[in-house]
Amino acid sequence: MASNPSDQPHGDHVPGPWPSNSANSFRADYLSPAEPTHLQSHTPADSDEKSHSLADNISTIPYHSLASEKALEAPNESLGEKVDPAYSLERPIVANDGSETSSSDGLGDSEKMGEARQLEPINTNKSREATTSDAIFKALSRRRTNASGRQGSFSSHDPNADDVEQAEIERLMSRMFGRNRQANSEEEKTRHVGVVFKDLTVKGLGLGAALQPTLGDIFLGLPRLIKGLLTKGSKGAPGKPPIRTILNNFTGCVKPGEMLLVLGRPGSGCSTFLKVLANQRFGYQSVDGEVTYGGTDAATMGKDYRGEILYNPEDDLHYATLSVKSTLEFALKTRTPGKASRNEGESRTEYVREFLKVVTKLFWIEHTLGTKVGNEYVRGVSGGEKKRVSIAEAMITRASTQCWDNSTRGLDASTALEYVESLRSLTSMTHISTSVALYQAGESLYNLFDKVVLIDEGKCLYYGPTTEAAAYFEGLGFTRPARWTTADFLTSVTDQHERQVKDGYENRIPRSAEQFADAYHKSQAFERNVADVRELEQITEQQRRDRLAASTKATMKKNYSLPFYKQVTACTHRQFLVMFGDRLTLGGKWGGILFQALIVGSLFFNMPKTSSGVFTRGGVMFFMLLFNALLALAELTSAFSSRPILLKHKSFSFYRPAAYAIAQTVVDVPLVLIQVLIFDLVVYFMSDLARTPSQFFISLLFLWIITMTMYSFFRSLGALCKSLDIATRITGVAIQALIVYTGYLIPPSKMHPWFKWLIWINPVQYGFEALMANEFYNLQIQCEPPYLVPEGPLASPQYQSCTIQGSTPGQPVVQGANYIKTAFTYERAHLWRNFGIITAFWIFFVILTMIGMEMQKPNAGGGAVTIFKRGQAPKHIQKAMENGGSADDEEKAGAVDVNNLGKEDSSGSDSNKAVKGVAKNENVFTYQNVNYTIPLPKGERKLLDDVQGYVRPGKLTALMGASGAGKTTLLNTLAQRINFGTVSGDFLVDGRPLPKSFQRATGFAEQSDVHEPTATVREALQFSALLRQPQEIPIKEKYDYCEKIIDLLEMRSIAGATIGVSGNGLNQEQRKRVTIGVELASKPELLMFLDEPTSGLDSGAAFNIIRFLRKLADASQAVLCTIHQPSSVLFQHFDELLLLKSGGRVVYHGSLGKDSRTLIDYFERNGAKKCPPSANPAEYMLEVIGAGDPNYKGKDWGDVWASSPEHETRSQEIQHMITERRQLSSTKHTDDDREYAMPLKDQVVTVVKRSFTAYWRTPDYMLGKFILHIVTGLFNTFTFYHVGSSQIDMQSRLFSIFLTLTIAPPLIQQLQPQYLRFRDLYRSREANSKIYSWIAFTTGAILVELPYSILAGTIYFMCWWWGAVGRGRSTFESGYTWMLLMLFEFFIIGFGQAIASFSPNDLLASLLVPIFFLFVVSFCGVVVPYAALPHFWQSWMYWLTPFHYLLEGFLTVGLHGLTVECASSEFARFAAPPGQTCQSYTSSFIKQAGGYVQNGSDGLCEFCQYATGDEFAAGFNCFYSHKWLDYGVFWAFCIFNFAVVFLCSWLFLGGGKQIRAFFSPKARREEREKVRLGRGGGGV
Repeated sequence: MASNPSDQPHGDHVPGPWPSNSANSFRADYLSPAEPTHLQSHTPADSDEKSHSLADNISTIPYHSLASEKALEAPNESLGEKVDPAYSLERPIVANDGSETSSSDGLGDSEKMGEARQLEPINTNKSREATTSDAIFKALSRRRTNASGRQGSFSSHDPNADDVEQAEIERLMSRMFGRNRQANSEEEKTRHVGVVFKDLTVKGLGLGAALQPTLGDIFLGLPRLIKGLLTKGSKGAPGKPPIRTILNNFTGCVKPGEMLLVLGRPGSGCSTFLKVLANQRFGYQSVDGEVTYGGTDAATMGKDYRGEILYNPEDDLHYATLSVKSTLEFALKTRTPGKASRNEGESRTEYVREFLKVVTKLFWIEHTLGTKVGNEYVRGVSGGEKKRVSIAEAMITRASTQCWDNSTRGLDASTALEYVESLRSLTSMTHISTSVALYQAGESLYNLFDKVVLIDEGKCLYYGPTTEAAAYFEGLGFTRPARWTTADFLTSVTDQHERQVKDGYENRIPRSAEQFADAYHKSQAFERNVADVRELEQITEQQRRDRLAASTKATMKKNYSLPFYKQVTACTHRQFLVMFGDRLTLGGKWGGILFQALIVGSLFFNMPKTSSGVFTRGGVMFFMLLFNALLALAELTSAFSSRPILLKHKSFSFYRPAAYAIAQTVVDVPLVLIQVLIFDLVVYFMSDLARTPSQFFISLLFLWIITMTMYSFFRSLGALCKSLDIATRITGVAIQALIVYTGYLIPPSKMHPWFKWLIWINPVQYGFEALMANEFYNLQIQCEPPYLVPEGPLASPQYQSCTIQGSTPGQPVVQGANYIKTAFTYERAHLWRNFGIITAFWIFFVILTMIGMEMQKPNAGGGAVTIFKRGQAPKHIQKAMENGGSADDEEKAGAVDVNNLGKEDSSGSDSNKAVKGVAKNENVFTYQNVNYTIPLPKGERKLLDDVQGYVRPGKLTALMGASGAGKTTLLNTLAQRINFGTVSGDFLVDGRPLPKSFQRATGFAEQSDVHEPTATVREALQFSALLRQPQEIPIKEKYDYCEKIIDLLEMRSIAGATIGVSGNGLNQEQRKRVTIGVELASKPELLMFLDEPTSGLDSGAAFNIIRFLRKLADASQAVLCTIHQPSSVLFQHFDELLLLKSGGRVVYHGSLGKDSRTLIDYFERNGAKKCPPSANPAEYMLEVIGAGDPNYKGKDWGDVWASSPEHETRSQEIQHMITERRQLSSTKHTDDDREYAMPLKDQVVTVVKRSFTAYWRTPDYMLGKFILHIVTGLFNTFTFYHVGSSQIDMQSRLFSIFLTLTIAPPLIQQLQPQYLRFRDLYRSREANSKIYSWIAFTTGAILVELPYSILAGTIYFMCWWWGAVGRGRSTFESGYTWMLLMLFEFFIIGFGQAIASFSPNDLLASLLVPIFFLFVVSFCGVVVPYAALPHFWQSWMYWLTPFHYLLEGFLTVGLHGLTVECASSEFARFAAPPGQTCQSYTSSFIKQAGGYVQNGSDGLCEFCQYATGDEFAAGFNCFYSHKWLDYGVFWAFCIFNFAVVFLCSWLFLGGGKQIRAFFSPKARREEREKVRLGRGGGGV
């Protein structure tokens, strides 16, 4: 049943009106038969006889000479250039009157081989990006009329708008795609147009099903393997994953100017087909068969012509902070052709400006040019506008082959239609081959395509013209029900429960995908397809020869339009715009640096140039280096967040990834200089470092170069690692190595040989040496007590010495150069050598980043995987997983059809029985005078205006309207989920105020399908039932009810599958069923709300979901759901409709009637045009009220409804319902006024149990936690392995303990996303449904971390303690350290979660961690000892820092009772006065200050500053007697942290709003009004 080609907008050359007057005037000017002489006058004299047909058949053939292949000149000289030529191959089609006319929308589907031979060859140099007459007119007229007849059919519309603008577009189109540009372009002469694929077969690894990994797999993996070998022999051993065929034997072609629609259910192979067609073959096991582009094979295209093939993923990938103009200008700059391919005299700037005008006007985005693209965090353009930006970007690439993967997901039907119409224009104008996968395609969308391919289970069921597809399947024996769209009909034949068969064909139709494929390969449709392929191959062979003749050195390779250095320039400019587009983040970062600089500067304020300032002077330089180096850590996050955009731009051939890597570095140069300048200016002068210009600027230079190097280091890690998780594990160890092996914490002389080599590959070490040498080389260190020994009334200078290393006996002044030479082996002579080494490291890391980025690949291809809990997979899947697929049949090996799981019994009796078991609902929900207003910066806005209605048991009610009409807003208002703005109105259940239990007694199925990903379907339902059904119901009864729901929603086979995430878990339809099931499991006593239950689903899945809702309504449930423009098939399932127009006004409320007759009669009776029998009533009613049409000037249907008798009838019905229901006896639920169904104790137990299950099934997180503890523990141990008893060894013990403190930041970075994931789940769904309280959520998030942290901390203790600090320590000291370490683990949990609890997202939370951590660690007494702290900090902050108590506990227990034996370099040497021994000379001093003295070999006295470990600890104000005080105080800090988690969680989850309301008189009034209207007497 092929439809008339004239119905297709792009094939409309038949006589008759076009959709707008402006388009008709365009037609009259350019195609009028009244001016044959004009047309003839431009026909070249040398054209053959075919060209004379122009004059003879001028009424039917467009302005184009077929044989001459030259365009006619534009009649209006003001256009400057010739009007673009139509595509050189035209096909005759039959008009309504039976006469032959011509279609120039591309290579025809039905043209005969003989005709093609007459018309070939295609000369791309003559038909460069040709646009047909109808394509131009559509581009112009679509912009206000939204395509042929779509709105003009049912509503009044002024078609004479924007003539001037249209003329401007016409002129621009002529300039960009006209004959002159095409004839002069080298690039266009060598384009590869047309795609041919023959015997295309794609294979990938995997079963499509897998078992849920758990933490137990680590320990049980080996026993399971042994058991498998013992019971099954060699078959029990794990082998290679089975190979599965994803696509099997596809043949076809997409000609230039053609659009191919790819249809199939999710998982059928549509994405793989598009990827392979777009030459993206990474990740597949094999791609067999032949794919050619304009006659060139896929390998050559991938190597030399990547820029001509384009794949657009489902998501719109753009930089959120860039404006639309900057986004498109960047694309244009990188794809501007060379001089030889531009018009004569046209500069790059002119080309960019003209092309930008074309695409923005053509795709109607000129009004968005100054707006940011935006994302979920950055406010920007709308979803539809973002899609059009993506299309414009694709047009800029001028790619000959384009593939678009399910790009209409999330768009409403009108926006989706605009999107596909834009693609239609792009395809026709630029003369390319376009393939598009759509899951729900209405008839208006379907008619825009030339060909369609239907895929199921990787098999090709049909490939051919769209006009013949329906007839082909009807010929196989299938019936197309009335009002079904063609696309719905095609996809329905693949579903055994959905397809409808003609009488007598029950046993003759194909049933499996293999049978369908066999039937197709034996059909005439396949033969015509093969003939089509041969025809295009002949044409492309001539193309190939023409390309070879026209090719030059510039066009031999066309991967990138710009040379490398210009790519770098363009990327650099773009990167600056990205950075400054987010001024808030940049300003916040610099503000944070200034704050931290002030803290550090005050910490080291005015350091003395004496021995007291030596340690802290080294400390401030270490801190300056460390802080700026750690700031670079944020590069990891941005590297992974921007990777998808980089891969997209790489596939679009905008630039080499290496150019982007260099551009990032170039952008870093000034930005890093600014941040280093902010930090260095403050810290340098506050801490009183050497104040000479040369020393300051050298300090600044080294800080800058080391920060640049660390930025490049972390960026290279991001480029080389596959995931952020892997990169984080590496950075955890890398940071410790960078900190320890700078030479500050451990002098090079004390480093163990197995790690000493790290200092030579540590750029920070070279920077630290340079800063120390720069500061100390000319410093005269005046020695003063307590560093001057011995001290006392009898001591004289010539018999004293300084304890600072590098001192000279009898000299109170130490040369700075001697100090750094003795203590660190540093020299000033190494300064510029070190600068060169650091620069070399920087260049090396930049090159590594370039290599890593060039090597990056998109995600591996392959189908989605369903994950089952061990022991709960269906038997046939369990068997397939055990056997690894059938080795006998490679085609079917491992081919587990996970997409059909849950459908195998959908027509069985179990489902029908389950319906009877669903809880019935007898309550009526009414609402009247509902208004909703939100405040705006300038006034306020009304989103709902006097809405009224009802929801009754047994009725399925649709809530509809155009985008922005307020559908979701009304749904949230009715469900009492609005927490912003002012709501007024009467909400009543059975005529009574809403009970307190209303939110949990109603089901609300969110559009976003938010669930705990590690829970199985059964567990998700049981969790809902357990906490939402009343506590009086036994648990067994609750669980039995869940099984009924599983049967009702036909989920028995996936009941044991974990929900997972998209691509690795349930598919979209299965997730939607789980969402509905979770709400049903709660036994909603009142009604069910559903928000867009069919959004993002294919037509078959959408049909199933609506079918389930119909079942629920038939089971006496009251169901209200919003729905985007549904097909007429879906619309028939609804009983009642509430229709809104923009502004939240009701335009219809009431019964639909059979075939929507009641609705249609209402509109026709009130002046709307007649609804054609074939029209979709859902589309008809929206078009009547002008939904989505910004220029609608018809009647206000809101006013019509308000004054209609139907409105009066509804109002009376509502009043009658309220009166009648109020008189009935009070039902059970109105007595149940509990906010939560279960008591808090049960909530906590259930939530904690789920949290533990989630962690058990997230082995990656736990493994990461354990590995980090093990690696850092071993690193610490072997760095400080078997420390001795010298003075520096005491310091090493201190730094080993300090290093233990530094494991906190990476651990916090790991645990924060877990907390935020739990919070997002609670906040988005579970809090609104009143499943459990915020107390249960917070308790669950905290308790689940504790046991794992105890285990991880114990592992760290075992790795670290006895190898380093704890060697030779007593049992008590070891036990105390373990107890304190466990408290430290608790502290990390509380500290990390406290930061996360007041952070809106994980990015901000991770940025706050280093700031808080450095603030806490700065005052603990290690970086700056207690004695050297400025009095301001010493008096209060030191005592408020938790790490002070932690450090004192660790250090005093680790050093207690140790004897210090100084190394030879650590002694202060001096001569004793004549007549005195060393001991007698120093005895009084040692009694007072500690330490010991001995006689040196050279006769000098050798004084050691410390005699015992306790004396060393006392130098840091740490005392062994405080150990239990420290333990108790640190407990208090841990409890405080958890209290902050509870407090901030409460504030974030609604407590803050309650506090504001308490102190705001206006908010209190609003709350009282809300309570009065909603609960406390909201009568009518």
